[in-house]
Amino acid sequence: MARWTAFPFDGEFDFDAARVKKKWAKLHAGDLEPLPQDPKLLDAWALFHNGEFHKACSAGLKLGRVGVNVANKATCMYATYLEKHEERRLELLLEAAKRADYQVDHEPDNFNAHYWRAYALGRYSQGISVAKALAQGIGTKVKNDLETVLKSKPDHPDAHIALGTFHAEVIDKVGTLIGAMAYGAHRDTGMRLFTQALQLHAQSATGMIEYARAMMMLDGEKMLKEATNLYQLAAQANPLDALERLDVELARTELSD
Repeated sequence: MARWTAFPFDGEFDFDAARVKKKWAKLHAGDLEPLPQDPKLLDAWALFHNGEFHKACSAGLKLGRVGVNVANKATCMYATYLEKHEERRLELLLEAAKRADYQVDHEPDNFNAHYWRAYALGRYSQGISVAKALAQGIGTKVKNDLETVLKSKPDHPDAHIALGTFHAEVIDKVGTLIGAMAYGAHRDTGMRLFTQALQLHAQSATGMIEYARAMMMLDGEKMLKEATNLYQLAAQANPLDALERLDVELARTELSD
């Protein structure tokens, strides 16, 4: 693997396997990842929650299929928040999507395998342009995966967020009529998914940020007050781990801009 940019708030979190296990329900309220029984897998998750994304990815991959979810989450979060080079960012997202492909083939009931494939392809689509990704059929794959997750895990907050983002992005790029007819994207469905996500996980800074972005994409300046309020709430959140810390910083950056 190429060198990854270090987590910029080194030392703020000090998780080990025992602390991760104790706080698992809160740390994974968004993705509902099942609590691992393998101590080595808990160690990999501790690396992730401390912001050591490269090490978390490597440790997960060494464990085989059981470690793919932590490897993919580490890769996707790193690519989303920290990778500075666009070409490398897209490569990392495709790597995660390919690993998830293999995982889905061998573990079709692993709901987060579907989720991380959808997430990786969704972020990849944003990078190459949503319109281009839709033309390549990637949007349909993302939508199908997220609907698969919600069919088996209807209380999966992060899948609600990602599917809400899908609806908003499609409508923003191709319009209401084509979005509905060609891709099954609807404004009200997207907004409802964000509302449901925050009902399920009220402290989700990710949910607040993505909801705010969707509001601005779909309704523009008339939703500025509501979007700003969501950014402010996210910026004031008390982060539990490295990922939440990055969300708080992102919200603060959005407010300053």
